[in-house]
Amino acid sequence: MDLEEFAALRAEFAVRGWHRKATGAVVAELLFSFTLCIVGYVMFLACESQVLAWLGMALSTYGMLGVVTNTHTSTHNGTSDKKWVNELLSYLGYPLFANLSLTYWRNAHITIHHAAPNVMGIDDDHDFMPWFVTTEAEMRKSRGLARFYYRHLQKYFFPIILWVHVFLRQKSSWVYLTKCLLDPTRRRRAHWLDLLSMTLYWVAWIGVPSLFVPFSDALLASMVRIAFLGYPLFAVLAPAHYPHEAGCVRRGEWPKDFLALQTCTTINFRTGLLGGFVCSGLQYQIEHHLFPNYSHVYYKRMSPHVRAFCERMGYPYRTMGWGEALVKIFAIFARPKPVAPDLETLHDELQGRSPAAAEESAA
Repeated sequence: MDLEEFAALRAEFAVRGWHRKATGAVVAELLFSFTLCIVGYVMFLACESQVLAWLGMALSTYGMLGVVTNTHTSTHNGTSDKKWVNELLSYLGYPLFANLSLTYWRNAHITIHHAAPNVMGIDDDHDFMPWFVTTEAEMRKSRGLARFYYRHLQKYFFPIILWVHVFLRQKSSWVYLTKCLLDPTRRRRAHWLDLLSMTLYWVAWIGVPSLFVPFSDALLASMVRIAFLGYPLFAVLAPAHYPHEAGCVRRGEWPKDFLALQTCTTINFRTGLLGGFVCSGLQYQIEHHLFPNYSHVYYKRMSPHVRAFCERMGYPYRTMGWGEALVKIFAIFARPKPVAPDLETLHDELQGRSPAAAEESAA
């Protein structure tokens, strides 16, 4: 019955035309972010005034964040009906602009995360071990000094080192891509294209600037831009799945329910005009998880209908302010999240029902 209602909701969106790719609008946003990123980066490299140089880096970071979030839509084939357009923009935004392997991203984010968000043991977005714990289960396994650190100190260290966020994703990208290329059973044409694009990253962001500034300055600038991206990228990606309200569930053989899994483990957050633009629809994570291949420009209009559907069908639909969500992200390092034994239990807990009440209701 629920899937039939969901199919009816999808049919309603099709009648409204929201299933069509908004290629022009998405690409226009991308061009603006691309231009801002490049102009700001040139300012950082060329301006003798420190004030103007760092203003340029701030503008470039905003633009680069917009490029990455915008082309995230392309990785889900949500920008165009033409596959080559989505592919081209995906390679632009991930390997070429951020030195992130596209094949790694598609495996970790699309294949794994979207299929099993916040399922511990499958989706590793919460896995910061051994440096940090985010769940009660991880905390219980710790002993001695490690437990003392996790319980009392990690909440102070995590915000300090968050600037390494993108560097760690780059490292994981290179490790994944190298393993694929060295394994004949896994190696594909896409991996070679990935390698070419990630190599061109060094040419574009270090080689070309080195024609105008010393190599050491170009290398340092490229590292600064990635460090600057760490905080805002985390601020866009983390609010949807990290707060306590975004439940976690243990890996197991419990009955699979696509709608319950996506809504129980995901929350939306509100942004202003500038924040909304640079998030490229990622503030509407529930809509994105339910309709991942839709162009993100429709999510705002879809939101009231998705909320009404969830309320009517008994699925959680949570939205919080961006600032509140950011505070609650860091709260999990002070008070790690519980992990539900199965999806039904998690759903009942989020709906405010005890296990006994849920059994009585079912009966």
